[in-house]
This record gives sequence, structure tokens and C-alpha cells, in this order.
Amino acid sequence: MKRIESTQNALVKHWKKLVTTRKEREKTGEFIVEGFHLVEEALKNKEQIVQIIVREGVDLPLLWATDNVVMVEVTDSVAKEIAETETSQGVFAHCKQQGAIEDQANWRKLLLVDAVQDPGNIGTMIRTADAAGIDAVILGKGCADAYNPKTLRSAQGSHFHIPVVRGDLMDWIEDLQERDVKVYGTALQDAVDYTDIKGSQSFALIVGNEGSGIHPQLLDKTDQNVIIPILGQAESLNVAVATGILLYQFIR
Repeated sequence: MKRIESTQNALVKHWKKLVTTRKEREKTGEFIVEGFHLVEEALKNKEQIVQIIVREGVDLPLLWATDNVVMVEVTDSVAKEIAETETSQGVFAHCKQQGAIEDQANWRKLLLVDAVQDPGNIGTMIRTADAAGIDAVILGKGCADAYNPKTLRSAQGSHFHIPVVRGDLMDWIEDLQERDVKVYGTALQDAVDYTDIKGSQSFALIVGNEGSGIHPQLLDKTDQNVIIPILGQAESLNVAVATGILLYQFIR
């Protein structure tokens, strides 16, 4: 096992940039996950792992299949340098982002996200889409980074289960409608109650920005817009919670 002791090591500096800057993640197509659960999920997709980083004194579970995976032991000071959580478990995976996906034309159940800026919400929506059996999540312009550490933590490993791609939502809507996939928006005007929608094995749902909702140009393109009625006194629903309610209604 390779060992790194200095925080000035070039690889450590690269890891730190992957944790702290979107620019580095986008330039290299790499990211870091932290903690036993996320590293265990990464190990199910070994081809995405560049290396596993372990703080000295931390024992990995015996059942983990780490054969053919590059392992790097680091000192406590190096682990602190790349840790994003307050009480780090001292285990990290340096991973490659998902490459180009061949079978996009076969995706029939999609979640499209317009300008949602909170990484925690993005992560929760990725996790929810994964749980609901959605084929892919498309992040449009203005969305938080899919590989932000907070997004990764909220998604709880779903990045390794479901395709998450950045794209132009207008292009996606047109392409989906050409393939007879119905596109639903979420809006207050010209909308039907979400419970009026019958479950289907083919649909796309667009959810929008926490403050301003979905861009009007996108709403103009949808087949139908839906609303979740507010029955109490709350002003609105959190976008990730609304996404969960709608996906499960549509998938029934």
C-alpha cells in the first residue's frame, strides 16, 4: 500500500481541489466521496474508482472486495486536509465521473431539474429518483453541481446506481416528445391536481428552482402541468419532497 505523509504532496493538493472546487471536478471528470457507506457503494462500481484513501489506524471491513483497487494510506494531517465532514471516518474514494452513456434513447422515465441551486436538494432528488426506479436525472442550467460533496452525501451513493447528466432541458423536452414520452411540469397556473395523473412506465417530470419555479419557456413546452395542493398553512413544499410525491404518483 502506498503511503502519503505530506499535505504538500501534489496528489493531496489535487484531492483537496476535487473536494473544494467545481472547476477542478469539471476539468478532470473526477470527484471524492467520503465515509464508509459511500466508499462501499463506490466499490460496487470498481471501474469508477481511481484509488481508495485510508487514514492511518482505520481498518476497512474484511468483507470489502478491494482486490485490484489502488489503496493509499495517509496520515491524520492529510486526511484532515481532504475531509469535508467535521468528524471524518477517515476513508475516501477518489472516483471518475460517469462517462458518456450509450442507451439514452431507451430512457423512458426521467427527472429533469431546472436551476435548483441547493446541493442538498439535488442529492435528495437523485436518491429519490433512484429509489423510484427512474432511468436518469437530467440537470439543466443553473443547477448545483452533481458532484459537490453535499450533493454526494445527500444522494447516499445513488450516483453509482443511476445516470446523472447535465443537459439543455429544451433539447431534452423536444427529444422526449418526439419519442412519445409525455413531459409534465410543476406550476400554479394551468395545472391539474397531481392525483389526476395516471401512473405510467413512460414520462418525464420537470421540477424547478426553489424560489422562482420552472422557467416559463420550459413550461410552455410541457404536455401537462400539475400542482400539489397545500392543505395546511405552509407557503410551499420543499422541491425535493415535492419531487418524491410526484415521482411515486407517476410511477404507480
